[in-house]
Amino acid sequence: MLDIVRIPALSDNYIWLARDSETGEAAVIDPAEAAPTLAKAEELGWEISQILNTHWHPDHVGGNAEIKDATGCKVTGPKGEEEKIVAIDRAVVEGDRVAIGSAKGRVIDVPGHTAGHNAYYFEGAGKDGEGVLFCGDTLFAMGCGRLFEGTPAQMHDSLAKLAGLPTDTKVYCAHEYTQANGRFALTAEPENEAIRRRQDQVIAMRERGEATVPTTIGAELDTNPFVRASDAEELGRRRDAKDSFSG
Repeated sequence: MLDIVRIPALSDNYIWLARDSETGEAAVIDPAEAAPTLAKAEELGWEISQILNTHWHPDHVGGNAEIKDATGCKVTGPKGEEEKIVAIDRAVVEGDRVAIGSAKGRVIDVPGHTAGHNAYYFEGAGKDGEGVLFCGDTLFAMGCGRLFEGTPAQMHDSLAKLAGLPTDTKVYCAHEYTQANGRFALTAEPENEAIRRRQDQVIAMRERGEATVPTTIGAELDTNPFVRASDAEELGRRRDAKDSFSG
């Protein structure tokens, strides 16, 4: 089982610190900054043995070098982006295996936001036996990442892979974008009452200062207009509209 702690960073990033309860091994996923990561690990008494990066963007790898220097940890990231990932030791592709102590995971290739973006799925590693997914900037609560390097077809295929995971899978995405995503989702599917109900909940959570992630695959199947897009063309139209959305 993984104990997972959220570490806010920069303006809206979440760094995830995950520890295997059986062995005590800990990993950090997408460390935007070193200082808050190391401080939280020290506070908890957790020893970081590895970093898992989902993609190369600086707000996901910015803490790699300092954390590695401080802990001697190993850095894993997507093959094809290894030249852009600071201090990387291992480059992985779809189907490769990763582990945090006794929690066994697999790599899923999910290009679209970047050309080599990946995700890490740990089957049965949640507190109630659910799966755990670290997906970086591919899948957000009620949203998806901008297509900086990929195509709508790639993102559609990537989201379909993730949507095929069990519906109770906990989704640990890397940004607090949910309220803004929900505003757009209401325009994309104005008759979807599930989106309306969820957005009301999100607004209340943010007013209380609460984080809105993790989410679940089931929630995204019901309320995410990009996951729910019928094909790549519809996803592309929705992504273009979101990119210029100011609501």
